[in-house]
Amino acid sequence: MEPFKNHLSPDLVRCLAGHLDRHLKSFDRKSYEAEILEDLGTLELKERARLIADVTGKVLPVGLDDRFGVLEAMLHPVADTDVDRKSDDQGIRGWGMMPLGMVVTDCGLDDFEKSFTLLKEMTKRATAEFEVRPFLDKDQDRALAIMSPWVSDPSVHVRRLVSEGTRPRLPWGMRLKKLVADPTPTLPLLEALKDDPEEYVRRSVANHLNDIAKDHPDLVAETAARWLKGADKDREKLVRHACRSLIKQGHAATLKAFGLNPPELELTGPMISTKVVPYGDALGFGIELTSTSARPQSLVLDYLVHFKKANGTLSPKVFKWTKLQLEPGQVVKLEREHAIRPITTRVYYGGTQAVSLRINGKDFGFAEFELTMP
Repeated sequence: MEPFKNHLSPDLVRCLAGHLDRHLKSFDRKSYEAEILEDLGTLELKERARLIADVTGKVLPVGLDDRFGVLEAMLHPVADTDVDRKSDDQGIRGWGMMPLGMVVTDCGLDDFEKSFTLLKEMTKRATAEFEVRPFLDKDQDRALAIMSPWVSDPSVHVRRLVSEGTRPRLPWGMRLKKLVADPTPTLPLLEALKDDPEEYVRRSVANHLNDIAKDHPDLVAETAARWLKGADKDREKLVRHACRSLIKQGHAATLKAFGLNPPELELTGPMISTKVVPYGDALGFGIELTSTSARPQSLVLDYLVHFKKANGTLSPKVFKWTKLQLEPGQVVKLEREHAIRPITTRVYYGGTQAVSLRINGKDFGFAEFELTMP
């Protein structure tokens, strides 16, 4: 996969320069390109965007109306496009919105109305989810008042921005401390978007709720229970994705919202078939479930691999397994493999590791295996 930073490329810089040249008098295109390209190749994604934004900001008019007028004139005429669509001779879009959005936040925090009008157009050509956050941080009530009517905007990108831009803990984005502490101001917005016709929007709503769940799990459980009443398959999928972390954690109120009661069963296992796992191979294990309930049970099975850390302690990581309906007295045997191969988010250490089960939030079993490193 090509690194994201490569989208902020010399070709994009030249494209930006071409559009600035069309809209600015006495624009020194050669100096603009040289100032950016001298260091661009040595920088990572955000640093590249920051450099382009800073140099662009220096050549734009000082007055906000004129400055925003140039930025708007540079936008690609075709809106509602994929973030990976390239800027071209017609205008800037996709990754080109990242540095231009920074210019808006650099100079527009004293004029919410003009800034949000421009950001609304920018988000149609990529996303402005990072750029609205400084405004929310400065004056949350004012920013939400501007964004709230956008829940019914014709553009899917604008509707998504209402949810994505206000996420309390948006990855890569400024943390919105006020919404981390009290997320209730955004709940009416999520309520309005939960049945949006586009999954792109509903997925954002789910991720927003998952953010809230990290600090206010009971609030999300209450919301889930309410939204699941009369839910169609799309809303049920949204709620399940929103509650994925809480389900893995075994949060009781969340499990109850999904009709998942404490399991009544006997478990044999995990029975490990690969007592020694060479790095790069797979751990194999199986379990046997026996229902002890007089009623059918809906079960969600996860498994935990307890990986060895550098200090020798074990740290569990939860993985999804399966869902099943267990009838009274029924016996079910299941087998599973878990590959232990290189990933960017984990460093493996050889030695004793373990695997266990989590069923409807309750932990069962604990079986050790040895991981050998090359």
